[in-house]
Amino acid sequence: MSKRDTIIYWSGFCVVLALLILAPFVLPEFWKRFLTEILIWGLLAMSSDILIGYTGMVSFGHSAFFGLGMYGAAAALLMVSPPSLILALIFGLIAAAAVSVFVAYFSTRLRDIYFAITTLIFSQIFYVIIFTWTEVTGGENGLTFRRPALAIPGLFSVPFTTETLHWFVLAVVTASYLILRRITQSPFGMVLQSIRENEGRTRAIGYPVERYKIAAVMLSGLFAGLAGVLYAIQNRFAAPDFVYFLVSGETVIFNVMGGIGTLVGPILGAGAFLLLREAFSRFFTEHYLIPVGIIFIAIVIFMPQGMLGFMRRWLNRGGTFHVGDGRYDG
Repeated sequence: MSKRDTIIYWSGFCVVLALLILAPFVLPEFWKRFLTEILIWGLLAMSSDILIGYTGMVSFGHSAFFGLGMYGAAAALLMVSPPSLILALIFGLIAAAAVSVFVAYFSTRLRDIYFAITTLIFSQIFYVIIFTWTEVTGGENGLTFRRPALAIPGLFSVPFTTETLHWFVLAVVTASYLILRRITQSPFGMVLQSIRENEGRTRAIGYPVERYKIAAVMLSGLFAGLAGVLYAIQNRFAAPDFVYFLVSGETVIFNVMGGIGTLVGPILGAGAFLLLREAFSRFFTEHYLIPVGIIFIAIVIFMPQGMLGFMRRWLNRGGTFHVGDGRYDG
């Protein structure tokens, strides 16, 4: 990336971040909460992009990481009084990390469609466990709990409002994006992209491919669990529906709509999908997913690099799009 491109990139980043910071001052109450939810789903989509876009591994198991992050946070918030934000984050991340280690150990032994199906099966296994273990998880009724305060013990403690929750979620998502961006541009990230392009050659030159794939699944699962924790805090609710494989399917759709292998694209895709679903549900009460599906098909056909790729192609006509790092070389 040239110096000019770097300046443009960071300028755009700062402008978008500033707009998101100022948004709660101008948006109505419903849209404040909706924007916060888009950021959370965007984090989930971004976490799955580590596998789909950078490692070439399509996962249908992210609902398990997301859901276990929710239930881990719920367990912490129900066990401790007053509820602790830090404990909710710790418990949620530990739950998601434990599940991701388990899933990674078995699923990374397989490739392509077999990996995808294996992750789907694991997500369904955890869904059945949560759905039937009523004494602990609440079964189909789920768990409800109080929202913790935004606090650091011994320093400050303020209750979450719609605005402070939005800013907290924005800070977490922004930090996660910067961390994942740094990881994908590191030597580790380059190896993941090498596995995506040619796994056999990557193994032939001496890289322990299986270890890298396990690390990628664990990293992806950890950030998916973080998204689950944020969602639990926002909604004060954890339910087995969020562990169901349909959540994983929507996550893949976010990636495809926004642009695979770009990190920003999945967030854009999550926002576009949720906005379309919200808009059409107000006009088509029962069949609102039909127009959403038609638009998704059109994007797949006419924008194969996703909306972010289309915008970059439009702004850089004559350039070449690199799926792996989301760049254009004009």
